[in-house]
Amino acid sequence: MAKKIKNIAVFSSGGDAPGMNAAIRAVVRTGTYYGLNVYGIIGGYEGMIKGKFKKMEKRGVGNILHRGGTVLKTARSMEFMTKEGRAKAYKSLKKKKIDACIAIGGNGTFTGAKVFTKEHNIPFIGIPGTIDNDLYGTDYTIGFDTALNTAMEAIDRIRDTADSHNRVFFVEVMGRHSGFLALDTGIGTGAGGIVIPEKETQIEDLIQLLKKNATRKKLFSVIIVSEGNKMGGAPEIAAIIKKRFTNFDTRVTVIGHLQRGGSPTCMDRVLASRLGFEAVNALLNNKLNVMVGITNNEVNYTSFKKAISKSKPIDLRLLEMAEILAM
Repeated sequence: MAKKIKNIAVFSSGGDAPGMNAAIRAVVRTGTYYGLNVYGIIGGYEGMIKGKFKKMEKRGVGNILHRGGTVLKTARSMEFMTKEGRAKAYKSLKKKKIDACIAIGGNGTFTGAKVFTKEHNIPFIGIPGTIDNDLYGTDYTIGFDTALNTAMEAIDRIRDTADSHNRVFFVEVMGRHSGFLALDTGIGTGAGGIVIPEKETQIEDLIQLLKKNATRKKLFSVIIVSEGNKMGGAPEIAAIIKKRFTNFDTRVTVIGHLQRGGSPTCMDRVLASRLGFEAVNALLNNKLNVMVGITNNEVNYTSFKKAISKSKPIDLRLLEMAEILAM
């Protein structure tokens, strides 16, 4: 299989993440170094269906390392979820004589790759690109560190106004059903409370925490809420707390898509470059239909099935640490 690979395609799919361009750059330059023809697919799986291919050259990916978003664009394709849509995508790939694909994305991207490779004989390699950091098989995903720093900078500013006005701020961060962003952001900003999906936080626990702050005459606080929390987002939780503490001056801030944009941090650039390089080498070494990841600073390969179905554990002891350090 490795000897047959001559033409490869790279694309980004699902939500964008800072560092995707660094991964694209690494794939293109590594591929051309090894004598491969590298094509970019514009618009993810939707672009694959419509045959939107662009020949990529090493000079053409210059000056994109520092840029956020993805130069190949991205989209969520409803048509690719159908067997007929995937058949169209396969036809487009064969027309371009593509031997293998490198997909940069998250859970949905790899789910599509898993189904597609089962139906059609074109191997895929996955590069984990999502700010949620929720993929099993890698310590960090591309974009997580940048999103974390963006949230931290925003919350540092919110703390200033919370302190000045003695307010309680409920700040919602992204992360879908994963609390990695909320947990690390809360620790890094000294938040008074952290609410994540992985822990069944009762509203009474949060009320008791705020009561403790009040007895310490701490009149302001910042509570970090993960968007995937079962009790609701920051607006819902803030409304409940306001009913119990009518004297609290509460405010809600949803950081939202600010976390997805911006220039990637050095960590994300290095991680993306390394994963892009290793993805091409994985193809050439016959490691097919897997996600390439970094665990304990070592490259490893995880099947798409495991990457998307196994839960990535979060260290709940860090919640205890955060509460103690915030006192």
